[in-house]
Amino acid sequence: MLPTKSDSRPIGEHRFGDGEPFALGVEEELFLVEPATGVQLNAGPRVSQEIAQPEVGHVAGEVHACQIEAITGVCSNVGEAMGQLSELRERVLATGVGLLGAATHPTADEGDGEISDADRYQLIGDLLGDALATPVAAVHVHVGMPDPETAIRVFNGLRRHVPLLEALAANSPFRHGRDTGLASGREITLRAWPRSGVPREMHDFEDFRAHTDELTRIARVPDYTFHWWKLRPHPWLGTVELRALDVQARPEHTAALVAAVHVLARLEAEADPVPGPPPELLDEASFSAGRSGITATLPDVDGVMRPVVELLEALLDRARPVARELDCADELESLRDLVEQGGGAGLQRMAFERGGIEAVLATTTTRPSSGDAGS
Repeated sequence: MLPTKSDSRPIGEHRFGDGEPFALGVEEELFLVEPATGVQLNAGPRVSQEIAQPEVGHVAGEVHACQIEAITGVCSNVGEAMGQLSELRERVLATGVGLLGAATHPTADEGDGEISDADRYQLIGDLLGDALATPVAAVHVHVGMPDPETAIRVFNGLRRHVPLLEALAANSPFRHGRDTGLASGREITLRAWPRSGVPREMHDFEDFRAHTDELTRIARVPDYTFHWWKLRPHPWLGTVELRALDVQARPEHTAALVAAVHVLARLEAEADPVPGPPPELLDEASFSAGRSGITATLPDVDGVMRPVVELLEALLDRARPVARELDCADELESLRDLVEQGGGAGLQRMAFERGGIEAVLATTTTRPSSGDAGS
């Protein structure tokens, strides 16, 4: 199992190389809701007490009591990770709650999500104040690194792909009962959080360590896990972690996005380094991705503005051989299906056109089966 978020050691005591190179781990944050209506529930403490944890992977609480996080163990490929996530979701559903797969709850009022009781989350609440008024939900993807140097190489290489991945994953057009005019309300909500964009490129692991230690000191936070970057090396887990993806309502969309991250990490580990964009340009591209989702126009590696569909085809052309090697070729190709369906944001808006906000809640909510406890 992956170490817990409370693990705390000096950043130099890394775990790069402890496991299989390019092993995979996925964390999926989901809203807890009343099954019949999709209304948000602050049921995290009850679910944590009642859930039967599996032998591999686990379900954990989140900053807000209206959410849980399904965390896989260390996996060899996307299929294995998705299998574990499916079992974890079923175990949560067995407690009688529903699960909503959107990165912002479509109808919950601002401030309805209570802060969880754990010391870490109470500290985050004290640090961020009203920046936490709207809970957000993401998919985090960890890819194991063989050594610190490769971790920095992959981190630097993945930076320029973040806006495209955000555009493909955008799945939160509604919050507080209205259409935000954005494909990802989560992207805009997180702009109120400190240390939540994409940091600059790092020269090497020592540069990362020194930069991170200094930022931790200046921010007066306990450790680097309070740096909520969209992308970061994670020395205590021995991974590079991509944190920029909206959570998805459909498992096949999650699988496609996880495959993209897994393949890109492997590609960037072996590619010749290419200087990436500065944080200011990445920030602008991320805003465009959050605003427009799959219809966004974003800069390619040369800075040429291109539609998401063109950038996706270029990614697929480059990535297919590695996807076959990593046993995720089908999942990667299904990114096309995600785009053709309109992406998560498009599917939510189509549901709204059919039946209003109630239809949005219905299309993003998974309910317990009739045999589950409490249903």
